[in-house]
Amino acid sequence: MAVLNVHERLLPAKPSEVGALLDGLAGPGDLLWPGDAWPPMRLDRELSPGARGGHGPVRYTVSAYAPQQWVRFTFSGPRGLHGFHEYTVHPVDEERTVLRHTLTLRPRGPARLAWPLFYRACHDAVLEDSLDRAEHALTGTVARPSRWSPYVRLLRRLAARRESPSPGQGTRT
Repeated sequence: MAVLNVHERLLPAKPSEVGALLDGLAGPGDLLWPGDAWPPMRLDRELSPGARGGHGPVRYTVSAYAPQQWVRFTFSGPRGLHGFHEYTVHPVDEERTVLRHTLTLRPRGPARLAWPLFYRACHDAVLEDSLDRAEHALTGTVARPSRWSPYVRLLRRLAARRESPSPGQGTRT
């Protein structure tokens, strides 16, 4: 099974303004990644080829970066996710720009089930949240804010329950 997943937003902003959002990924004051509602994107150094990191259980390496234009992250985990995801900046004219996120992967082993059952819905939600953040950062508003589906809300509740300690667990004193 091959996966091609694309999210994009036409933004009323100059390419350089959209590119500046891209350049701030995983840095202090990141205005693009929705780390307030989802696991934050973290890298072991500034955004540059070879930087390693991820968000939540997803791990990757920056495999290509053209400032203000394009960044590609090649997956290294979870096991079975083979491919990449990238943000690209596409000028339409001097005052409008398309910000696009593309994911391509070939899930293997357990990821063949995990992608359609868990990752796809959460991926779609986090990417729409990211595009909302870009629009808000550039315009101060979001014309049509994304909404999490009931399924995404359920998955988030289950994930939060899994991450929190069970009653009676905790640190010993």
